Amino acid sequence: MRLTKQLQFPPFMIKVAIIDDQLLILKGLQKLLTNVDKIEITGLFTDAETLLERFKKELPHVLILDFQMPRQSGIELAAYVAKAYPSVKMIALTHVDVLIQMKEMLETGCLGYLLKDVKPAVLIQAIETVYTGEQFLDEAFKIQLFKSIEQQHEKNQITRREKEILKLLVQQNSHQQIANKLYLSLRTVENHQSNLLQKLNASSADSLVQLAIAEGLV
Repeated sequence: MRLTKQLQFPPFMIKVAIIDDQLLILKGLQKLLTNVDKIEITGLFTDAETLLERFKKELPHVLILDFQMPRQSGIELAAYVAKAYPSVKMIALTHVDVLIQMKEMLETGCLGYLLKDVKPAVLIQAIETVYTGEQFLDEAFKIQLFKSIEQQHEKNQITRREKEILKLLVQQNSHQQIANKLYLSLRTVENHQSNLLQKLNASSADSLVQLAIAEGLV
């Protein structure tokens, strides 16, 4: 019989601290979470200095932090908290669905990543999930992440011949020059380039070359 994993909650409240430089966001999150069972708001902060001063006296179980803040970015704060207070579970909050930002915050130590227009039920679920040490991502980011993984898989599936052609393209050889050097027909070279454009999601030969250089594919 398959058992479904149950979230394990403490006999006390899950203490949650929130930091965001926008007071409106802080108040909105506080209102949203105030009457939720098992969740207690222990502090609202608009700057990292005040937050870290409080941490010397009391630590929350979960910290919700803004990605973009003045003076100290969310990445810098998350990196410090992860190192100095590893017991604190972090959820990054942002208004921009940029995949690279999510990857940076996750690599820094955040377990959760949400958009600021997140639905109340999803935010509560995220808090409960990261409290147990599990990762929780907004659905929009999950989709982007899966697409990114698929694209990376495609890059890893480039054949030896395609890599040869890619290298010659980077060296600014024409299709005919590539055909001559590899003893291929011009049509075969063009077909290989077409496959590369699809695999690497490039729009032109120039962008294909730029991507090959940036990604270290040649």
